[in-house]
Amino acid sequence: MARGQFSSTLTFVLAAAGSAVGLGNIWSFPTNAAENGGAAFLLMYLILAFLLAYPALMAELIIGRYTRANMVVALDSIATSPQAKQLGRLTGYAGMITASLILSFYAIVAGWMLGSMAEPVASILGLEALGGWLTEFGTVRNIGLTAIFMLLTALVIRSGVERGIEKWSRRLMPSLIVLLVALIAYVLTRDGAMAGLKHYLIPDFSQMTDPDLMMSALGHAFFSMSLGVGTMLIYGSYVRADANLPVVGALVTLTDTGIAFLAGLLILPAMFVAQNLGVTIYADEGGLIGGPGLIFQVLPTLFEGMGDAGLLIGFAFFVLMSIAALTSSISMLEVPVSYMVENHNMHRNRATLWLSSVIFAISAAICLNFDAAFDAVVSLTTEWAQPLISMLICLFSGWVFYRNSLLKELRQGNSEIEHSLFWKIWPFYVKVICPLLIVVTIIQGL
Repeated sequence: MARGQFSSTLTFVLAAAGSAVGLGNIWSFPTNAAENGGAAFLLMYLILAFLLAYPALMAELIIGRYTRANMVVALDSIATSPQAKQLGRLTGYAGMITASLILSFYAIVAGWMLGSMAEPVASILGLEALGGWLTEFGTVRNIGLTAIFMLLTALVIRSGVERGIEKWSRRLMPSLIVLLVALIAYVLTRDGAMAGLKHYLIPDFSQMTDPDLMMSALGHAFFSMSLGVGTMLIYGSYVRADANLPVVGALVTLTDTGIAFLAGLLILPAMFVAQNLGVTIYADEGGLIGGPGLIFQVLPTLFEGMGDAGLLIGFAFFVLMSIAALTSSISMLEVPVSYMVENHNMHRNRATLWLSSVIFAISAAICLNFDAAFDAVVSLTTEWAQPLISMLICLFSGWVFYRNSLLKELRQGNSEIEHSLFWKIWPFYVKVICPLLIVVTIIQGL
């Protein structure tokens, strides 16, 4: 079967960043930072992103481009013994299930983005009741907006790599970055912003050993870069053969962490600005109020304080956030869709419809049991499943994947790769150090 391919390194980096930016960076990262000490969380996240997430990302990219296949086939094909092949298939299936579960809660939050995007339009048209329904938490509203978002995801993913993933990423990711920077510049001029900036940039190093902070930072590092679910492995299978993979991986990591950092520069100062305007952000015992809906409380208050211009800026922000969420969701839906297309000869349209319907059904079940299910699914997938599956992929790339095959694949983008610092460090690091660090961090969390 003819596979798609990203047309350039830049479009791959934008697509990979798009896989993270939507909710991984602008919804999840600032909320985690606010709940876990601000600057202490930021510092731990940056450390883990480069010590663990980057090496794990490289493992997925290399295996993906070498095999040009979905996660199940890829891990099976590089294994030689029957036991390793079975473990590879099980790991691939676990990655697909995890990607589907992540998309099931991701689509709910993305639906909130759609509601916040449509609310200013409803207000302008005088439809106050509709505007209130779009932004007020409720089961029917959550399920309805989730259904709309899953439909949008399905419509894009059925178009494939070049006409779907690449097209949206190349046109819209730069716009999101420009708007983020502009909003940061505005927020930092508002009363209360400096307190938020201090909380975000000046760490309390005593908090760095907090197990909850470490697990949260580890989970976000893997969730943010879409690791452990096969997304980057499949994206790697679409990378051009002449791309320099270590450089590409570094660009993805820098772009991802850079946008996460920018998101924190916007959201945390905005929280304190909103607090200055009368919005309650922290409870009396110090815990964060709002949880996953935090930015839907903070940002509308900020936009309202901007007068008439705030209505337009708020609309534009949530339009771009909805689009960024879409670039993330299509990468996750591509994981099981590619498996059904390649392994079961299912037509892409049918596979997309069937799988998006199943995932929507899971989303609806979460909405019906939100208080009990939402946080549990988020924790299970991002804090436990993703790091564990990434550890298995690292073990496969280090112990199962032949060293000569690794080197041959990397030489396609850099003929002198064996003389580089990357090749001197990464094979041993991903084989031994990376799995050990993941295990230690998880044990610390327990």
